[in-house]
Amino acid sequence: MTKAELYEKASKLPLLPGVYIISDKHGTIIYIGKAKRLRTRVSQYFREGVPHDTKVTRMIENAYSFDFIVTTSEFEALVLECSQIKLHSPKYNILLKDDKGYCFIRVGKDEYPRITAELQKKDDGAEYIGPYMSSFAVRQMVETAVQAFRLPTCNRVFPRDFGKDRPCLNAHIGRCMAPCTGKISKERYDECVKGAARLIKEGKNEIIKTLHGQMMAASEALEFEKAALLRDQIAAIEKVTAGQRVVQSSIKDADVFSFAVKDNTVCAAMLVFREGRLVDKNEFLFKETDSVDEVRDELLPRYYDDGHEIPKQVLIDALPQDADQLEQLLSEKAGRKVQITVPQRGDGPRLVQMATLNAIESLTLRSGRVSKEERLLDEVARTLGLSQAPEVIESYDISNWGDGTSVAGMVVFEKGRPKRSGYRKFKVKSVVGTDDFASMAEVLQRRTWEYEHEGTGQFGIKPDLILLDGGKGQLSAVRAALRGTAFEDVAIFGMVKDDRHRTRGIVGDGGEIALSMHKSVFAFIGTIQEEVHRFSVGFQRQQRKKKAFKSSLTEIENVGEVTAKKLLKEFRTIHAISEATIEELCAAGASYKAAEAVFHHYHANP
Repeated sequence: MTKAELYEKASKLPLLPGVYIISDKHGTIIYIGKAKRLRTRVSQYFREGVPHDTKVTRMIENAYSFDFIVTTSEFEALVLECSQIKLHSPKYNILLKDDKGYCFIRVGKDEYPRITAELQKKDDGAEYIGPYMSSFAVRQMVETAVQAFRLPTCNRVFPRDFGKDRPCLNAHIGRCMAPCTGKISKERYDECVKGAARLIKEGKNEIIKTLHGQMMAASEALEFEKAALLRDQIAAIEKVTAGQRVVQSSIKDADVFSFAVKDNTVCAAMLVFREGRLVDKNEFLFKETDSVDEVRDELLPRYYDDGHEIPKQVLIDALPQDADQLEQLLSEKAGRKVQITVPQRGDGPRLVQMATLNAIESLTLRSGRVSKEERLLDEVARTLGLSQAPEVIESYDISNWGDGTSVAGMVVFEKGRPKRSGYRKFKVKSVVGTDDFASMAEVLQRRTWEYEHEGTGQFGIKPDLILLDGGKGQLSAVRAALRGTAFEDVAIFGMVKDDRHRTRGIVGDGGEIALSMHKSVFAFIGTIQEEVHRFSVGFQRQQRKKKAFKSSLTEIENVGEVTAKKLLKEFRTIHAISEATIEELCAAGASYKAAEAVFHHYHANP
């Protein structure tokens, strides 16, 4: 559907709350949103003249159809939106995929279990507490719990290693209960592990309250040895946690959010306070948008729907649009009252300001990195005579071998950095023999055709600069091939090499431009040329290897191209095929006659 057709359809939607689901031409869901009034919200996307940020603009460019679900209330729309986003993970929704990854605390299920910090959650039957976003916080929690309950940290395995060696230094200084001596009962060890896990889950105050009650009960029952052990555990917890208040606050249990924007990027900074102390800090960067309000509205439900711990309070720099519905949702998930507020007095404003400073600092550091790349691209533009810095650069190289077969590689640099998700491979189809000029022209024609016919991914983006591995011949052939197409106005240059196959200069319509006087541009262009050459040659070798494998199979009687392809896809290597039985070859797609021929070919001379 065209944008006008989508707008006409959106104009007929009801003025009721609900969820809308936008898909691309392949039927893939690319965005899910909620609305108080479906007609008003959805029609804004497709009405001509309405400005949008970069992310929304790209989403609209890829939109082909949409569906909707009417709900009875705004709260139902929020709940449905969260569940649908979690189910489909649309490309243009906030999914909170950051670079840090998640960390877990593992409580083993062995006879004498250990508590450890882990980067991944495994299916091993153990109990995993988390996820947490700070590996430092996880290690600190594990260390605190293990010290407080004097659990072992050595590599010994119990009960296998009972009595084999003398107790380690930790036992002598009172930091380990020394189960290696065999004098600690299984029941006592298990109680300490459970206590350490409760300390991690519930925090210091709750576990001390529980242990204090158990100590009093043991005293009343005249179990003085047990009471003394519990007393020592309480003292250990107090001692270990006493020096860990990095930032203190009268606010005991809260997540603090603040947002900042710079250079079309929004940063959300989050501070996690538990028991009145700062225990974690997270930052989320959202590129190609300058709408803090939209990011704020999307981030909070996404974050807590992802399984993170819900505090009693969420302090924020400004209320999200659906704050009341979000409070209700979080309260139902937590099983208790949760408040979302903009603090006005006490420690709250100070903590929000602290989060704001962290968000600004993160953007400032990122801006410093970006400005360096921007300066480089500005210099590239000046050197090549471009009207503006090239944000998206595509580079192409042809690679061939003796039988006249050719392939091509396309690499992409975006904002001065490789964008590997945009790399593409081509098999040259229409050129007979080895002709780099014609091969390059064919590849660029196909690239342009993809763009003109609503290509997806990188094929849906028009580059600012195209660099060809080659000189005037490749440049002239491509210029002729792109005449009259959507890429006719794209700046195109050839990268020329010297006798040692190193970048010498760059050639354009006005002749060759020497790069020796522009060291940074010289290095940058050289990097692109090496990368595209590496990529295309790697693809050529891969294809040549497949072809060699396939040709060796097709030499066998009753084995054709289709059968060879099926066998290689299933077994991967000729050696694996040679080791397969007739039944396994048939299961991979070969006829019995072909399978028998292959088997006898490799087993004729054992």
